[in-house]
Amino acid sequence: MVTPWSGWHTDVTAAVNPPFASILRGVTIPPYGGDTFWTNLVAAYRGMSPTMRGFVDGLRAVHANVARANPQPGQQYNERIQRRPLASEHPLVSVHAETGERVLFASPSYIKSIVGLMPREGQKLLELIWEHVTRPEYTVRFKWNPGDIAFWDNRSTSHLAPTDIFQSDFDRQLYRITLVGQPLVGVDGRPSTAIEGVPILSAAEELRMMAAAE
Repeated sequence: MVTPWSGWHTDVTAAVNPPFASILRGVTIPPYGGDTFWTNLVAAYRGMSPTMRGFVDGLRAVHANVARANPQPGQQYNERIQRRPLASEHPLVSVHAETGERVLFASPSYIKSIVGLMPREGQKLLELIWEHVTRPEYTVRFKWNPGDIAFWDNRSTSHLAPTDIFQSDFDRQLYRITLVGQPLVGVDGRPSTAIEGVPILSAAEELRMMAAAE
């Protein structure tokens, strides 16, 4: 079912240490289509009522990667998930490591449940939150040009990749760098915890571990 929050996500929140930032550089850009959206999760938190902020401050959510029902041709996403399943518990409201701001850390594509709530309770709360964080006043739409660079804080934003490019006859190429992050910390000082899988490592760390195992 397509909803207003379908496709919105914060990168790899199924890991106990989601990436803290990403850099995307546009190289081949179609003449139209292919725009990217971001939403500000700090502003979304501030936009909630004081009563709701007090409620969500103490909640934690389970994030997991799951296989896509209808993967796009040429994507190996489902195969990667089967090789390396990930699931973690993160605070629903995290405290930003540098700014100290509170972040409504709600990634629609990864959150599966709210700890301590009945499934229907959690689902209705999540739908309310996801509808809130994707409101126009918290979002920006970025139209790419060749050579453009987007650098975003993955701990305080969610984004929406374009879907109109799949029906386009034009090429679209962008190159990405993802920066390794740390577990999040909630309002109560509790960090994220891993349920399944291991933390994300940099390419150099992965190679060192492989060499040590040989």
